[in-house]
Amino acid sequence: MPAQAIIREVGLRDGLQSIAAVMPTAHKLEWLRQAHAAGQREIEVGSFVPARLLPQLADTAELVAYAKTLPGLVTSVLVPNLKGAERAIESGADLMLLPLSASHAHSLANLRKTPDEVVEEIGRIRAARDASGSRMVLEVGMSTAFGCTLQGRVEPAEVLRLLQAVLDAGADRVSLADTVGYADPAMVHSLFEAAFALVGDKLACGHFHDTRGMGMANVYAALQTGMTRFDACLAGIGGCPHAPGASGNVASEDLAYMFASMGIQTGIDFDKLMALRGQVAGWLEGESLHGSLWRAGLPKTMRPAAATA
Repeated sequence: MPAQAIIREVGLRDGLQSIAAVMPTAHKLEWLRQAHAAGQREIEVGSFVPARLLPQLADTAELVAYAKTLPGLVTSVLVPNLKGAERAIESGADLMLLPLSASHAHSLANLRKTPDEVVEEIGRIRAARDASGSRMVLEVGMSTAFGCTLQGRVEPAEVLRLLQAVLDAGADRVSLADTVGYADPAMVHSLFEAAFALVGDKLACGHFHDTRGMGMANVYAALQTGMTRFDACLAGIGGCPHAPGASGNVASEDLAYMFASMGIQTGIDFDKLMALRGQVAGWLEGESLHGSLWRAGLPKTMRPAAATA
């Protein structure tokens, strides 16, 4: 097992975009402050999409500006197209995540483009970034990599073809996502191994939803192949509008606990992270929250040094 792992918090984007209520900006800024104080060093703060489509994320530029004042924080934003990318570049965020669905049907439903049309857009985004002089990292998130509620099976060969295509188009790195909770550990191990063999260290993240209770097992399967960076949402919020019944993403606090219990350092302070979870639960009163650590707490055998390393 690796000595360290990175948990990128995506609750402020992936989590909140799935919730109808709009969280006040002041609460989001406090979430950012407390997450940083708890030791989280990669946070996806929002998305540059039209406010009429996702009013929950209309204040992304303000969140990026605040995030940039927090020492050592890598700030990510999701970008669906060239116009959004131009706003992201202007904001000064460190990383833009470009979603590309390996499922033809999901791609059309989510972005109104075929996967190969999205690849072409990624090429234009790379050109715009280079022309601006920005050093922002371009990471393509390969969604529905393990199956799709609209299309059903997604062929691993198609996932691998698209991974290579986006790198050829100018992406800096790629990630694999189980957007609708179809993956199992055997599928994850097989696809991550194949992807590593194809693109090497340009494969940079795993993104797992816990829709059918497989999220943590799937993280472990990816960990066994060498992946050390994972997306997660505080309180297990999040989901996909095209995945009915989705329970949300892997919970950040549960993932941090699993790593710490295995001796893998994340730099996260559990007391501070759980205090933040309690505050977020208050802000999201009435919403469905998930995860197990908040109910059971840390075991007595958990060494304080492991919890706060």
